[in-house]
Amino acid sequence: MSMEAIDTPRLIADIGGTNARFALLCADGSIGSQQTLRCAEYPDPAAAIEHYLADPARPRPREAALALATPITGDHVKMTNHVWSFSLEATRQQLGFERLLAVNDFTALAMALPGMDDTVLHKVGPGEARPDRPLALLGPGTGLGVSGLIPAGEYWVPLEGEGGHATFSPANERQMDILRVIRRDLPHVSAEALLCGSGLVRLYRAICALESIDEKAYTPADITERGMQGTDTVCQEVLHTFCGMLGTVAGNLVLTLGAQGGVYIGGGIIPRLGSFFDTSPFRQQFEYKGRFSPYLAAVPSYVINATNPAFLGLTRVFDEVQGHAIPRRLS
Repeated sequence: MSMEAIDTPRLIADIGGTNARFALLCADGSIGSQQTLRCAEYPDPAAAIEHYLADPARPRPREAALALATPITGDHVKMTNHVWSFSLEATRQQLGFERLLAVNDFTALAMALPGMDDTVLHKVGPGEARPDRPLALLGPGTGLGVSGLIPAGEYWVPLEGEGGHATFSPANERQMDILRVIRRDLPHVSAEALLCGSGLVRLYRAICALESIDEKAYTPADITERGMQGTDTVCQEVLHTFCGMLGTVAGNLVLTLGAQGGVYIGGGIIPRLGSFFDTSPFRQQFEYKGRFSPYLAAVPSYVINATNPAFLGLTRVFDEVQGHAIPRRLS
């Protein structure tokens, strides 16, 4: 890597199933020139990147780091909730970059957690973080991202997994009934199948079927708006059910990781719910774990309200540390 490459702004991008968010990371660590593009408007990420860099005010980067909403298992990348399928090396060559790095999008978000404070975190419910314990992270958007941070000596080690695709487990009779309806068309119901934008529509249709109500052609945004305003009782139940199911999944994740350092909620859906989420069944379902309810009640939960928070994690991807580990004491 040349010194010129370090002095030239680096490209960072958070690419999900719907939107691709771009920015330039300057040599002084500042992040600028942020822009969001719709993935569906471009045939591949290289085309979207070229569109972003076409602005003459933006210098041509030599290096880039991508946060991708899909598993990163080698050179070939196939987006989970979008049609893009591409080679990282071919994309690097096409764009003329000296280096192109890629991580899972929620791995990048996990790497940003140590730099967050009360200005971008909203605490929901009780609990106090225990130091030197793992952190759990999840968030519904186009899909359901899941990650975490594990303390390892002087470093945090971010997880790169696909926990959103674990099989969904109902927590009460109503959820069992909903699951039976959904399984008619979807034999394997993952957590992501319910806890994402399209999951809101699945829940809405299932509840309409259970109540023998004619469903309407609502979008996820329609369901969210009517549920929050209380103008549609089915939509209201959908949102409450959605938040409760997220609580169950979050509690499972905390127990699995021993994440007594707290659970953090990102993604595009929950931050938009505002105070509705505070009074939703999330915490009740989160803590509903029988003998381990006191364990969960002591774990704090936070909603991430930062704009493009994965960008902060992407700034650390360039550090050549094994496993993208980051120092636990940030300067």
